[in-house]
Amino acid sequence: MNVLFIDIDTLRPDHMGCYGYGRNTTPNIDAIAREGVRFDNYYCSDAPCLPSRAALVSGTFGIKNGVVGHGGTAADRFREGITREFRDNRDDWNFHNIFRRAGLYTASVSTFPERHSAWWFQAGFQETYNEGHTGMESGEKVLPYALDWLDRNGTKKDWYLHVHFWDPHTPYRAPESFGNPFENEPLPDNWINSEVFALHKQHVGPHCANEMNMFNDDPCPQWPRFMGRIDSLEDVKKLIDGYDCGVAYADQLTGQIFDKLKELGIYEDTAVIITADHGENLGELGIYSEHATADHPCCHIPLVLKWPGGQKGHVDQELHYNLDLVPTMADLFHVEKSDTWDGVSMAETILDGKDAGRDSLVLSQMAHVCQRSARFGDWLYVRSYHDGFHLFDREMLYNLKIDVHEQKDVKDEHPEICARGAKIILDWQDKAMTESPYTQDPLWTVMKENGPYHTWNSLPAYLKRLEETGRKEGADKLRERYAKQLK
Repeated sequence: MNVLFIDIDTLRPDHMGCYGYGRNTTPNIDAIAREGVRFDNYYCSDAPCLPSRAALVSGTFGIKNGVVGHGGTAADRFREGITREFRDNRDDWNFHNIFRRAGLYTASVSTFPERHSAWWFQAGFQETYNEGHTGMESGEKVLPYALDWLDRNGTKKDWYLHVHFWDPHTPYRAPESFGNPFENEPLPDNWINSEVFALHKQHVGPHCANEMNMFNDDPCPQWPRFMGRIDSLEDVKKLIDGYDCGVAYADQLTGQIFDKLKELGIYEDTAVIITADHGENLGELGIYSEHATADHPCCHIPLVLKWPGGQKGHVDQELHYNLDLVPTMADLFHVEKSDTWDGVSMAETILDGKDAGRDSLVLSQMAHVCQRSARFGDWLYVRSYHDGFHLFDREMLYNLKIDVHEQKDVKDEHPEICARGAKIILDWQDKAMTESPYTQDPLWTVMKENGPYHTWNSLPAYLKRLEETGRKEGADKLRERYAKQLK
């Protein structure tokens, strides 16, 4: 069997047609969904980019593999230590090696390993192609490598090809020649009204409406779809148009790969996996154009999977992690599984439509904030250890059934739900630390190493900016909360 893995960075399911979005952003992926299985409640266990792919590739939570942040000690895997032999055992049991164990020839087109010095991502691949712009390229630079590889290898039997597009990732780098197919279309989900936006303009924290460029409003002329600041509802639309253009552009490129499979006569017999590393904050919690939190918009990701002989047009509603994909592929290819994996196989869902989900999930983010969240039933319970300078409460609770954009924190009305969420996180942490060969929860490594990487050395200058832009009250609250750090 042949397997094509399309890896689209920063892709929110609710901005895809097959997940109900009102804009025609993903017609090519939508067609795959009609031919396969769409997973509606699929989440990355650890966000954003680097921790998510570390979990996917290892089949283990960040608390066990050590990669939970974007800098410092917790951006590298734990050393295997005394059990390490000639090679690191974890590389032999990683996601990509499942396909080699099954006898497939493996190749990847991705700049991710160099972008994050995550060379372990390449383990299991027999060929790798690095376009060379470390994740800042748009997809027309990536596509030729994939099409050329298929021209040379597509009609051979038993291969696995991983192709990675970055286009929906900030700064929304779809080329200007793509235009804006949504320019004259209103936003399908226009939840950011004038009242909501007025609150966002007073928000404190990086990547808010006043500081789109992390801690300042400097524009990026080379990326015209991305703005330094948002001053109006028209700007909000322009920004979301830019994101949707990135989604649509990645879909268009993906469609050319599908066309190549059809041209070669191998489409029907090729399995197709389409997913992402994380989503994107598009106004939720006052944050724009960043993947900065351990919540629904940031951790909820698509999984669309076409499997020859599997279900067609099936929709799965169960809760799953991205690391569940590792044992799933092992089961589908009938290869040995590692007892170190944390994933639960979804193979029966793909083949027979049977439920194989979980009762709850724990979601983690340590790059922009330090948060752990419990996702269960209709609820999202968020616990913040470092708020990333957003002045989040220690606990937050949202009913996603009626408040998917997390606008109303209902913790005071439902203390019993908060207690349940906190227990889910505590029980998960106890189990993970009991099973882990390491003694340190990397969350606390991040906390002891000056907090999340994307907040390092930025607070004094940001406090000054807040005062200069009419948000002195927020600056005073940050000074009080981070008094020790400012000494």
